[in-house]
Amino acid sequence: MSNIKPKHTFHIPVMGLSFTLDSPIKTAHLGISSVMSMFEHNMVEKMRKYYAEKFNFPFEPITTKMEDFRAERITSYLNLVDEIVKEKFENLKASVLEKRDELEKYFELLPSFSDLRKNFDEMIAKNTSIQDIQKWLNDNLTIGSIDVNIMTKLDGPNYKGNEQLPIEQNNAHAALRGYANSKLESSIVLSAGMNPRLFGYMEKFEDFYPDANGNIKKKIIIKVSDYRSALIQGKFFAKKGLWVSEFRVESGLNCGGHAFASDGYLLGPILEEFKNNRETLLDTIYKMFKDALGRKGREVPKLIPEVKLTAQGGVGTADEHDFLINYFDVDSVGWGTPFMLVPEVTTVDDYTLKVLSDAKEEDLYLSNASPLGIPFNNVRGSSKDVERKKLAVEGNPGSACPKRFLAFNTEYSEKAICTASTKYIKIKVEELKSENLSEAEYNKKYERITEKECLCNGLTASSLVTYNLDTKMEGEAVSVCPGPNLAYYSGTFSLKEMVDHIYGRINILNTNNRPNMFIKELKMYIEYLKDKMDEAPSPFTDKQIKYFDTFQTNLNNGIEYYKKMFAENRDYLKETYDKVVSDLENLEIELKQFAQQTA
Repeated sequence: MSNIKPKHTFHIPVMGLSFTLDSPIKTAHLGISSVMSMFEHNMVEKMRKYYAEKFNFPFEPITTKMEDFRAERITSYLNLVDEIVKEKFENLKASVLEKRDELEKYFELLPSFSDLRKNFDEMIAKNTSIQDIQKWLNDNLTIGSIDVNIMTKLDGPNYKGNEQLPIEQNNAHAALRGYANSKLESSIVLSAGMNPRLFGYMEKFEDFYPDANGNIKKKIIIKVSDYRSALIQGKFFAKKGLWVSEFRVESGLNCGGHAFASDGYLLGPILEEFKNNRETLLDTIYKMFKDALGRKGREVPKLIPEVKLTAQGGVGTADEHDFLINYFDVDSVGWGTPFMLVPEVTTVDDYTLKVLSDAKEEDLYLSNASPLGIPFNNVRGSSKDVERKKLAVEGNPGSACPKRFLAFNTEYSEKAICTASTKYIKIKVEELKSENLSEAEYNKKYERITEKECLCNGLTASSLVTYNLDTKMEGEAVSVCPGPNLAYYSGTFSLKEMVDHIYGRINILNTNNRPNMFIKELKMYIEYLKDKMDEAPSPFTDKQIKYFDTFQTNLNNGIEYYKKMFAENRDYLKETYDKVVSDLENLEIELKQFAQQTA
């Protein structure tokens, strides 16, 4: 019998602060990896209480009066998740003796090319002894990775009264420490760019270092926008004796959550650069890594530790999924937004679920809702959007800002405040009133000021509402951040239906006219460039002209790359080839016409 380990070729990325906070409890025992946001310790504590009671584990509250409560709450929740998942996994394997629905589900979800299901069926057919089957299950079945995400930029200071606390008590530092002190053997996903101070802090924790065999208990995953970013950050960690085990490439615009747009660099050419330079990347960082471990007197792994390349952002069909794996050699593909329609996986309240399942292309847009000043994917009609507009109409816009996680603005005070707070918005509105603008211009600017949402509350509320937990601090209005890919799915789906769609066993799209993921991203970048140029006051400065020229050059280079890539891979495109090529030609013409008009 084969000793093949189960291996899914997709993972579930982090979504919001709460949508995937308990996804590992729902799916890890089935061999599916997912990522939790481990930042909002208040919600984490409420969820720990909920799940401790649900699975009959002891619960002692960790109050804000306790020392290092932020990190302690996170550590305790992660340890609880780890215990629950392991218990569910052991029950799944033991169920071969009795009702084995979950065990059957484990095998049914595997990719069609997996031999595991075939081997299991053969053993049952041959009346293999229960002891031998149990041993085989123990040797071959594995749980999905219980991964944790930290947005590195969310590292603002915390206070006790008016006294600023030490750096170690900053939000991202506390979250990192909470994960590092947990029992988990998994990965931490660092997103939103470099934070040298936070990255350096990781040196203090033993679990991030390899043993002599190259095994690392807690692996580092870096979410990157391009190859250069991967090289810079990989070298930064390597010089400290820390190894980046995965580079996770995400589309700059065709994604959910915050959108970190590139300067017109497209996903295809970015992945091509990784493909062509993967060995160079590994050799470069391994030398630095080895030297750093030697200086620290640590054992150096004899072989280069594993480094994975994964990709995510806008993938929506089995053909696209397979192409990313087979053409660009990625190890796994992230499927995020579609899973928001799968209650077995994500925790989305009923109202929001209805909004998402009904959303069309025109309902999904890139907004200015984030207090971070970073474009934020949004959907019209969310309960937070409705609440925000109601408060603005009533003349009382903004939030009380009870958590201060996104308080970074020091425009009006030495102590930072949040741009979605009532305090900040009131100041801005008073300034606006003094400008003596026309009604139309005033309303336009007023909408811009009041568009900010309290994401600290909005992105946590869904789990609390779903499980009827305390929402006194957060309220019940939910912010939601799906990618534009959501428009091509309607209704809700079971986990099996979504996984079968990913592996090409069924098709659950609501249209046969869905744009190719690479074409969709290109279109979004052209629209993004147009918006940037429309927003810029005329005449453009030399700096702006240089930026716009570089952006257009990168887009044109991307178009040329796709022409060649599509022509060489007609089999992948199948019957969609003519449409994809036609869409690409039309976008090229649109970009040229636009460039001529603005020249």
